[in-house]
Amino acid sequence: MTEIIKTMLAAVEIELQGQVSRLDAPRTKIYHEMLTYHMGWTGENAGPEATGKRIRPLLVLLASAASGGNWQSALPAAAAVELLHNFSLIHDDIQDNSDKRRGRSTVWVKWGMPQAINAGDGLFVLSNLAITDLITSYPAEIVVKAAQILHETCLDLTRGQYLDISYENRLDLGVEDYWPMISGKTAALLSSCCQIGALLGTSDESTLEAYRSFGHYLGLAFQVQDDILGIWGNEAVTGKSVASDLVKGKKSLPVLVGLDKKGKFAQRWAQGPIQPVEVEEIAQLLASEGGYGYTQEISKQMTDLAINSLREADPQGEAGDALMDLADKLLKRES
Repeated sequence: MTEIIKTMLAAVEIELQGQVSRLDAPRTKIYHEMLTYHMGWTGENAGPEATGKRIRPLLVLLASAASGGNWQSALPAAAAVELLHNFSLIHDDIQDNSDKRRGRSTVWVKWGMPQAINAGDGLFVLSNLAITDLITSYPAEIVVKAAQILHETCLDLTRGQYLDISYENRLDLGVEDYWPMISGKTAALLSSCCQIGALLGTSDESTLEAYRSFGHYLGLAFQVQDDILGIWGNEAVTGKSVASDLVKGKKSLPVLVGLDKKGKFAQRWAQGPIQPVEVEEIAQLLASEGGYGYTQEISKQMTDLAINSLREADPQGEAGDALMDLADKLLKRES
């Protein structure tokens, strides 16, 4: 990890804690604790493993600095995207009935669903408040534009989540149905991180579009890779059971490829839920019918598009080098 990234990450945590402290009042101490717990700062096993990698705020700050801006001034925007991301995680955990998040009990398990919904709502509102704090360093029109990008991203996230949930019980889906869903669930926020960051560094429209495009394809590549790891990944590296995606019936890209083939995999899928003891055999069957090879090729295509867009953005300085390095690591991950 480079020095600039270490410095940025430390500053992000301070900014996030400051934003969340708006709820640190006598009558809402437990409410505040729910948020600090979810953010990874308090409770059992608190620390770096519980906070996550903070990739999204880092993209904001690096894009800002690499396009000519002052990254310290962009910290409220970095906090806003991370708070938005964590709002979606709390609600996702409820909707997916997930009892663990980064190895710890989820908020709804500890405090119940009604309060967890409220905690997610609180993070959503804090995100919107954080973006307005940019007004101390930027002209009003820039702040409004940044807020508009953030709000449109919120809508895209809900669209993607709607599609993801609605796909669970549908049997008529194909590969073409995959892209609108992940464009909302995964790519939209990464795209807005890069676009907002660049907006706080430059007014050049072609540069802004290149950063937006980079984030979009980064998100698509990231999700496609996640789909591969969710079936064929190394559990010791990913920390996630490769049985889960197939057992849960997740409509990932490899699965949709297999269903489109209408072969033995599709026949087995139509018979009902896949059992854990079948996972290895079914994964091999899916690979033999092209699910693995096709998805790997798509991952490469999205990766190339992301890198080409970033090169077009032409990030400068130490932050530019760090952004190129981060992109390379994210696009070649094994976990």
